[in-house]
Amino acid sequence: MDNFELICPAGTPAALRAAVDAGADAVYLGFRDETNARNFPGLNFTRQDVADAVDYAHARRVEVYVAINTYPQAGNLGPWRKAVDDAARLKVDAVILADPGLLDYAAKRHPDLRLHLSVQASAANVEAIRLYREAFGVRRVVLPRVLTVPEIARLNAEIDIETEVFVFGGLCPMAEGRCSLSSYATGLSPNKQGVCSPANHVRYEQRGGSLASTLGGFTINVFGEGEQAGYPTLCKGRFVAGDGPAYLFEEPTSLNAMDLLPELKAAGVRALKIEGRQRGKAYIAAVVRAYREALETFAAGRPVPHIDLQAMVEGGTQTTGAYTRAWR
Repeated sequence: MDNFELICPAGTPAALRAAVDAGADAVYLGFRDETNARNFPGLNFTRQDVADAVDYAHARRVEVYVAINTYPQAGNLGPWRKAVDDAARLKVDAVILADPGLLDYAAKRHPDLRLHLSVQASAANVEAIRLYREAFGVRRVVLPRVLTVPEIARLNAEIDIETEVFVFGGLCPMAEGRCSLSSYATGLSPNKQGVCSPANHVRYEQRGGSLASTLGGFTINVFGEGEQAGYPTLCKGRFVAGDGPAYLFEEPTSLNAMDLLPELKAAGVRALKIEGRQRGKAYIAAVVRAYREALETFAAGRPVPHIDLQAMVEGGTQTTGAYTRAWR
């Protein structure tokens, strides 16, 4: 198998340039609307921004993927279809889709447009992946973050499609594309409007000597003196159950699978994805540069180096997540 492809996030034009210059093989981005799953104020790209991004990236032999990975709302298909049409017109290298109806539209309307299956589709077994391949001609599937490395290896042994996995960044513990917790608290859905824990619903309050974080009026966490206060997402909040408050779904922590590069290559993975379209250009540059160094060292036949990314991780802690099931 060829070397891994390094797929890097770009929430803004500045972040895109930082990712390209730091060593990305491809960057992924979204239009400035509800068609992508990072639909936050101040992020994302106008159509002209995407045209400029394609020019900048292609001049440096870097590909551009557009994430159109939320689910169209009933009776309002227009924005999603227009996003696909515009991505094709702007000559991006692939679109990342989740909705079967939109995949069907893209496959029929733009047969030469490369289709990648978003992690939002949560395709985690052979039958599901084959369906997307045979029905829509999907060329790559981004696997959900619930599989072990041996499970990924078994999948790759039975499917004729490239696989891409997340290796760094925020770790979503929910079944991808099926989360309803944020929409319960705020009325805005990560899966339809692309908004998880929107900032205008977030508040921090001093309560005595503690700091409380709230989302949509719900207390998500209470931090004692000296504790790092994470961003209030319901899945990473503390809940009272049994003997007291605890993290029931997932602790605030970041995925870092750099040490697993040999295992992921042996498992047949084609591409490695960094999460973080909501992050700034300094973060993007540091993480992409670190992974590029690790990949080049590994490709040269030397051991994967230890590169300190502690300053870049959520809550000051790192995990290999489901890949090794160390969290169970």
